[in-house]
Amino acid sequence: MRYTCIDSFSGAGGLSLGLSKAGFEILFSFDIDELSIKTQKLNTKYFNHEAVCADITQLNSKQLMKQLGIKKGELTLFAGGPPCQGFSIQRIGEDSDDRNNLVFEFMKKVVDFLPKFFLMENVPGIAGKRGKEILEEALDYAEQNGYAIHRQILDAQDYGVPQRRKRLIIIGERKLNGKLKFQFPKASTKKITVREVISKLPKPPADGKEHEKISLHRSDKLSKVNLERIKYLKPGQGREFLPENLLADCHKIDSSVIGHRNVYGRMSWDKVAPTITARFDSFTRGLFGHPEQHRTISLREGALLQTFPMDFDFCGNKVDVARQIGNAVPPKLAFEIGKKIIQSIV
Repeated sequence: MRYTCIDSFSGAGGLSLGLSKAGFEILFSFDIDELSIKTQKLNTKYFNHEAVCADITQLNSKQLMKQLGIKKGELTLFAGGPPCQGFSIQRIGEDSDDRNNLVFEFMKKVVDFLPKFFLMENVPGIAGKRGKEILEEALDYAEQNGYAIHRQILDAQDYGVPQRRKRLIIIGERKLNGKLKFQFPKASTKKITVREVISKLPKPPADGKEHEKISLHRSDKLSKVNLERIKYLKPGQGREFLPENLLADCHKIDSSVIGHRNVYGRMSWDKVAPTITARFDSFTRGLFGHPEQHRTISLREGALLQTFPMDFDFCGNKVDVARQIGNAVPPKLAFEIGKKIIQSIV
């Protein structure tokens, strides 16, 4: 049996990678970010589908169905993660972010294609105060068009990803014969640690150049004060363990009052990593220091902690690559969800 999928807001392809491993045939993927599409096209070992740089609001569903040789209702899965920055708990102020409207654009495309399932991934904050109204309106629209909604917050560390990463996963299942079959994957008690994933990698060159055998494995130069900070810290320690003379002025207020506890820190060897964000390449943005070496984790180490394969390449400069890695759906999480969707069909 053929399980077909369109991946929208695809980024570098983390979702596509996991879904294809689970048994889906990716027919088409798109994203408005040109570098992410270049990344997908670069990885011919993993992708052979058409990937295009496109704005979802400009994509013609009828033309795309004709192009892909499918009719309305034939697609197995329409998947994607509409940009979520507008719902992030790190943002403050009014909910006026245009990206929030993309949730409804996503759902309109779902109804255009009428797949057996849709999968939407987002930050848990989308269901909070600012995002709830937009989300519920979109899900109501899906229900009016024949979908039953399954939703659950999954933490990636419970599904074979060596990282704390909570995401709201919404599965729409088209009602057929009144029977609903989809069930979320069960959480595993086994956690994959940072040590298991990156401890065997050799040290990157001290001169800041890329490792000759491992792409994207290089050590960024730290400022003098950041080097002092990381040398002071043990694995798993963050800025609350630093002496006052090594704290930035904004961090001299107790972390329980202002937050920002997890900055200027090292990862723990024997725990999962913190959430790999779009700026995990920066020591000042989180617990992104290597557990032992006096450096931030490399781009390759970040990709491995997101469960990308060792030979998966990325296009762009350092900041571009970190953004693509940090914004991706961990392929291993996508794989576990994809398996359950397929099990709901057979």
